[in-house]
Amino acid sequence: MLSDQSRPIIEATLPVVGENLPEITKLFYARMFANRPELLDGVFSRANQKNGTQQQALAGSIAAFATMLVNNPGTLPEKVLSRIAHKHTSLGIVEEQYPIVYENLFAAIVEVLGDAVTPEVAEAWTEVYWLMADALIKIEKGLYAEQANDKMWADWKITSKSAVSDGAIEFRLTPADDTPVTIAKPGQYVSVRVRLEDGLRQARQYTLSDSIYSSTERVFTTKLDEGGEVSPFLHRNLNVGDVVELSNPYGEIVLDENETAPLVIATAGIGCTPSASILAALAARGSDREILVLHADRNEDSWALKQQMLESIEKLPNARFQLWLEDAEGAAETLDVAEGFMNLGDVKLPENANILLCGPLPFMRAIRSAAIEAGVPATNIQYEVFGPRPLVGRPGTPHERSEAR
Repeated sequence: MLSDQSRPIIEATLPVVGENLPEITKLFYARMFANRPELLDGVFSRANQKNGTQQQALAGSIAAFATMLVNNPGTLPEKVLSRIAHKHTSLGIVEEQYPIVYENLFAAIVEVLGDAVTPEVAEAWTEVYWLMADALIKIEKGLYAEQANDKMWADWKITSKSAVSDGAIEFRLTPADDTPVTIAKPGQYVSVRVRLEDGLRQARQYTLSDSIYSSTERVFTTKLDEGGEVSPFLHRNLNVGDVVELSNPYGEIVLDENETAPLVIATAGIGCTPSASILAALAARGSDREILVLHADRNEDSWALKQQMLESIEKLPNARFQLWLEDAEGAAETLDVAEGFMNLGDVKLPENANILLCGPLPFMRAIRSAAIEAGVPATNIQYEVFGPRPLVGRPGTPHERSEAR
């Protein structure tokens, strides 16, 4: 809850702070990594520091959180922080690191804004920071406590590495030690941490695309990102028998297996990985739920996990499937294919359906808007957007996660 003393100060200074946040966050990261270079080893993404997406994400999160506190001073928006907390725990973030962020962030604020940062302004923004930090710490401690072990990272051995589409590879792994394994929920992800050729460790999050209920296997699928560091290393340097570090499973956008309302899953590109795990889980349980699966891709060869998804759909008695391909030439005649981009205007949506969207942000925006125009309540739509974006959005905007941070 934002105090009565701080609310008018935050409201008055939010425009100038928001305007300067890109410069503030850029300076913040430079200061923090100069002071604490170890944070680049396995915690923060070096690739996203170079392309600026991490700075944009932090700036958007701070501004959005402060705005919500101003608009709703009597509440703490813990629900919207859940997405950040899940990512933090997948990277092993701990309470002791929050003062490091505070010290370097506020030094950057003072350097950029100068005399505008009066003691009263500093105190008000300090309150905002620690409201956000304390809420995250509380959520993260709860998430850690839910795991079957207290290890941030465990060793897993690659048992299979196979291409599942143009540019996408599926990895299957088994435990390399006796660390107790947390059973994942359909839709969750793990961080994969590898030591690159220069000796620096880097981690990325990948959805668990199969073997969700297994304590003896993890399966994830990654599409090659030439602008990243982890997926090229996974694709080109790691082979069967190699050992990598995996986090415990995290992610709040998961299948509610007690829900009986119709489910619509709309995905694009590598965004099909959560839907593949959800469909596999539904098929394994013999679900008779009404399910509509919609997928869009460049062409049939670029559709990762095609066979797994089609096999799951075949086992679900009340499932329908529709596919859009930008290039449909040569597509299998057995597929219900439309050429071009996904168009909900051509689809009859089930009444009272819950909708799960996953894919690039422009795709999300277009499909969400079309669903709302078709009468679907915004509260019935969940999002999982791949790509580094602001971690906290306005209420009703996408939850976002990168598969190549």
